Amino acid sequence: MCPECLTSAAMMVGGVVSTGGVGALAAMMLRPKKSMIDPTKRRNDMATAISERPMGMVATHDEWLAARKDLLAKEKEFTRLRDELSRKRRDLPWEKVEKQYVFDGPKGKESLADLFDGRSQLIIYHFMLGPGWKEGCPSCSFLADSFDGAAVHLAARDTTFLAVSRATLPEIEAFKKRMGWRFKWVSSFGTDFNFDFHVSLSKEETGKDKVYYNYELVEFPSDERPGASVFYKSDGQVFHTYSTYARGLDILVPTYNLLDLTPKGRDEDGLAFTMAWVRHHDRYGEGYVVDAKKLYVQPTT
Repeated sequence: MCPECLTSAAMMVGGVVSTGGVGALAAMMLRPKKSMIDPTKRRNDMATAISERPMGMVATHDEWLAARKDLLAKEKEFTRLRDELSRKRRDLPWEKVEKQYVFDGPKGKESLADLFDGRSQLIIYHFMLGPGWKEGCPSCSFLADSFDGAAVHLAARDTTFLAVSRATLPEIEAFKKRMGWRFKWVSSFGTDFNFDFHVSLSKEETGKDKVYYNYELVEFPSDERPGASVFYKSDGQVFHTYSTYARGLDILVPTYNLLDLTPKGRDEDGLAFTMAWVRHHDRYGEGYVVDAKKLYVQPTT
């Protein structure tokens, strides 16, 4: 979700306007520039970036139980719809990957087929970390904080999980060490992989108002873009089965799923973009303040 990774007002996911997650970056481009915002109002915005939710209706236990059961029926309907959507996702046609991609990994050069590591399924997270960036996207890092736990369980289900970025391997390794992550992360630097999957700014897109992302032309305020792609290997041949971008990555953000259970929810309505509050996990602390009007800044050197 980069988680500073996404698009909102200018980006749609499956025909639905994106209002959260990594898909919200493009919306920032429609917001006023920092210089247009009154300094006093900016201080107030920073102090109120976390809302005070009005107290909900107080009910008797029987009233609460009746309302909860009504919602439960809708939750069950949503679960069935999600199961059906997952089935249709599995039924998508596959496309054979004809191009040879070679990645730089911790143990040397590896082809796309090598990345499966003896398993038949491969999930790649397209992590926003470009060549020369001083650190990875905070929003992608927000997602990545859950990757280590998931990768172990996925391996038990014949599925390899890893991240790919266009930064060089030394740049990836330095940031990965800082974050304390263990999941595999390889570099696609010098290959067409990121460009072919539309998660990096191509030469042809440079200087244009819109880029091709999430299967349409949209505005996007970064050279790198977030996404996830799925592959299957059979008889030595590799097939691309699925890719998702923008709010399609919401399902990968456990923190959002937990916040969605709470009365305040994600509490992002007053922010310049939905993940404006997100920091690298080593950047929270006593001095943590959210500037509600601060726009996305690509973390280049």
